[in-house]
Amino acid sequence: MDLNLSQYKIFYEVAKAGNISKAAKELFISQPAISKSIRKLEDNLNVALFTRNSRGVQMTEEGKLLFQHTREAFEAINRGEQELKRVKEFNIGYLRIGVSNTLCKYVLLPYLKGFIEKYPHIKVTIESQSTSHTVHMLEQQNLDLGLIAAPSNRRPLSFTPIMEIQDTFVATKSYLDNLHLREGRNIDIFQAGNILLLDQNNMTRKYIDEYLTQNQIVPKQLLEVTTMDLLIEFAKIGMGIGCVIKEFVQVELDRGTLIEIPMQSTIKKRTIGFAFNPGGVSTAMQSFFSAMKDAGMGHP
Repeated sequence: MDLNLSQYKIFYEVAKAGNISKAAKELFISQPAISKSIRKLEDNLNVALFTRNSRGVQMTEEGKLLFQHTREAFEAINRGEQELKRVKEFNIGYLRIGVSNTLCKYVLLPYLKGFIEKYPHIKVTIESQSTSHTVHMLEQQNLDLGLIAAPSNRRPLSFTPIMEIQDTFVATKSYLDNLHLREGRNIDIFQAGNILLLDQNNMTRKYIDEYLTQNQIVPKQLLEVTTMDLLIEFAKIGMGIGCVIKEFVQVELDRGTLIEIPMQSTIKKRTIGFAFNPGGVSTAMQSFFSAMKDAGMGHP
């Protein structure tokens, strides 16, 4: 389409008003400029759009056909402008977040409560899934944000850190007492104990496997579970020695419900935060980052 949109706007206003002088007042341009624009549009389309008479102008059949389509187009544009105004006025938006079950429960949900209270008109959807799937969906631009551990290769994604987490091994006092009673005090707990780990598809498990390999630790008896919640609960009832995220069992450690197992080599802390595509930061995401900064959780 080689024609200027303003020519269609002028045609639309003249057709609505049925009079060039009225359209000129509506558009704040001169009558000769309107007449010139209409003639140019008619020349380009090679049809007559109006017939002129003493009372004004009247659309031809071709003009009526064009008016039907331009009316739909300009009404759609007007609805879009009104929607944008409403979005800006009420902070309306849409936010899609990908997160693992563990990080959703212990990190995202407590924060989301305050965010939703501050921005009640922003719709939030949560994709609860593995970290690898979240990263894939971010790369395909099917998510706005992903709460993940900092990847070694961030690819095209930006990453905003919010906190560090510490992986550690824990068990109940009774489990350790019984283990020592049965096997003796000077035992290798990884050979004598029941070691509770996440399943091998989990990113945390891959991280812990690397740590075990680097430190030449080979657990003899393994019990694998699918979620951190289950792993923590199994450790709390004395099923074995669980590898958990320390920050998520801090209450149990403080109360003595669980005891942290000292390791010869400390497991290196990991950083978690929000990953996103730097070129696709929406108004809803800007509000999210602003609220995140206000909550002391870092900023992009």
